[in-house]
Amino acid sequence: MHEWALAESILAAADETATKEKLTTIRELTINLGVLQNIDRPILRFALKTLATDHPRLKITKFIFKTQQTRLACQACSHTWTPDLKKNLNENQKEAIHFLPEAALAYLRCPHCGSPDFHIQTGRGVTLAPLKGD
Repeated sequence: MHEWALAESILAAADETATKEKLTTIRELTINLGVLQNIDRPILRFALKTLATDHPRLKITKFIFKTQQTRLACQACSHTWTPDLKKNLNENQKEAIHFLPEAALAYLRCPHCGSPDFHIQTGRGVTLAPLKGD
């Protein structure tokens, strides 16, 4: 599953950052999830907790998820908007975007002018907030 691979990458990045910051324990890890990623949070949380047992610094870590809303900007008319992905996309389209957020370009149009030419300003990807630890 995509969430398990994502969990491995998150933990590896956190562990690497902890090494650079000379932290022996990470108490809290905040993960920003872009809406376009359509991540299954319960699966990701389970994967993080399960895989964290292999990382000594992460065994007691509290995982916090924050949502980064999607913001799109039309190249044709400069209109910016937040799409309602649940309303505007079917399950197959959401699944395609889950693996490749840029696939949104194939399924969405500017609600102002109808152009398919837009870029993703926010809501794509997964990022880590600064670590909290000792």
